[in-house]
Amino acid sequence: MSEILEQVRQLIETSGHSRYAIWKATGIPQQQLSRLMSGQSGLSLDSLERLLQYLEHEIRIQKKRKEK
Repeated sequence: MSEILEQVRQLIETSGHSRYAIWKATGIPQQQLSRLMSGQSGLSLDSLERLLQYLEHEIRIQKKRKEK
């Protein structure tokens, strides 16, 4: 699982929100959340954005620093 998806999975686990509550609030199907949590699949960018908005988090994109 990618680093971002691992962080998202941890956010879900520690959020105190049930998958049912997340599904109802975001429209992301429970089966898709289950596959995400088990590492079987990821999320579309749209779903990821809705999920992070619900969990009150965001992703920022930065230019990568050059390694020396």
